[in-house]
Amino acid sequence: MAIQKLAIDDFLQLAKEHTVIDVRSPGEYNHAHIPGALSLPLFNDEERKVVGTAYKQQSRENAIKIGLDYYGSKMRTMVEQVEQWLHNKQDKTVLVHCWRGGMRSAGVAWLLDLYGFKVYTLVGGYKAFRTKVLTQFSQPYQFRIIGGYTGSGKTEVLHKMSGSIVDLEAIAGHRGSAFGAVAGVEQPSQEMFENRLALQLIQHQQETIWLEDESQRVGHVNIPHELWRQMRASQVYFLDIPFEERLQYIVAGYGKKDKDKLVSAIMRIQKRLGPLETKTAINHLLEDNISDCFAILLKYYDKQYNKALQERTAEQIHTITCGNTNAANNAILIANTIRQHG
Repeated sequence: MAIQKLAIDDFLQLAKEHTVIDVRSPGEYNHAHIPGALSLPLFNDEERKVVGTAYKQQSRENAIKIGLDYYGSKMRTMVEQVEQWLHNKQDKTVLVHCWRGGMRSAGVAWLLDLYGFKVYTLVGGYKAFRTKVLTQFSQPYQFRIIGGYTGSGKTEVLHKMSGSIVDLEAIAGHRGSAFGAVAGVEQPSQEMFENRLALQLIQHQQETIWLEDESQRVGHVNIPHELWRQMRASQVYFLDIPFEERLQYIVAGYGKKDKDKLVSAIMRIQKRLGPLETKTAINHLLEDNISDCFAILLKYYDKQYNKALQERTAEQIHTITCGNTNAANNAILIANTIRQHG
């Protein structure tokens, strides 16, 4: 079977059905990769460095010979690894790529094709994928934004909406505030965040997409600027929920978290919160007066959200009065508002 080369759009279309194999080094893969791709490194990080140095300082031919020394002992293991990945699949098709669509992917593709797999390679490699990712953020989208003060349960409402959604916080592995770190979840690199986000946008590009209102920075990753500008220009469906209802929601969600971590989170916003409110909030927390602690924090975040809300026009904001944080009911109220007013 002949190895076939695919441009990025065709490669991503086939990737929905077939196994994608990334043959770059572990360091390259761990930094960022095509979401869903499996790592089958031709060289480890040190071997890649040695081959690269030989290529630059000696010759292409010497670099290839050194690479062959490394590759030869791995051939059987690599074939068996791919067999294991595909053992439950009838179709033995794989999609292989490296950084630029060069010798690494060509070498592994040759081996897998020789063994009997149907092999496709990516023209331009991972670099072509990154070009696709970055251009995706300047494409036009039809966004609808779920807004509301902290404690409104916006994420839960997002997942109750009918139609297409993109959960930015899930992609970022962070809830979006100083308290937003998710236990046991490490945030992706900025590049990996962009990769995940772009694929979701591609999936829903021709549809109306629901998003949660976010700051541009979500933990330590940033929503790409062009995309952020589109979000800020979109219609906002603002859930107006009483303070006490939101406070109960926050206490239930965060009140049992580790106190040391909560104190650290409060300290991260102390300059904006102010020394007196910072001290009072921490004292309440240490005395197990959780509700009064979070009441101080909630008032702070309400002020911050109000500032951001004022940057939008009145025509963009659709205020929806909600009695509580019931996500299913509030999703219905949003849908009713759209039916009535568009």
